[in-house]
Amino acid sequence: MDSAAIVGELTGMVATIMFFGVIIAAILGPRWLRSREREALQATLRTAIEKGQPLPPEVIEAISRDARPVPSAGRDLRRGIVLLCIAAAFVAMGYAADYWGDGDTDAFGWMIGIAAFPGFIGLAFLIMGLLNRGKGAV
Repeated sequence: MDSAAIVGELTGMVATIMFFGVIIAAILGPRWLRSREREALQATLRTAIEKGQPLPPEVIEAISRDARPVPSAGRDLRRGIVLLCIAAAFVAMGYAADYWGDGDTDAFGWMIGIAAFPGFIGLAFLIMGLLNRGKGAV
């Protein structure tokens, strides 16, 4: 095997690892940061309790309530639009890869397949947002 083939294989492996690594980091990163923030808040509260400081009712209420916002039609519409734009970006990337490629690649077909996932999820969010538009919080 010559060095150009080895470099080509390594490039493909590194690109695949980076692609999935970015996806995993985008999902797990915010969760990890929220857990660190919550740990810091709990340590601060623990220190305040140990020193005999009274906790205001607002702080107790903020800790005990659910941190997730209430689902709404507007939020569903925003999510749907963002996911449809992500799908459109995958399609555009596939078109560009085929346009500037050597013509032997089937990048456009692959990118349409990849774009189907965020596209259909975004379409579902759009439909839910439109159906629940007048209902307020769902």
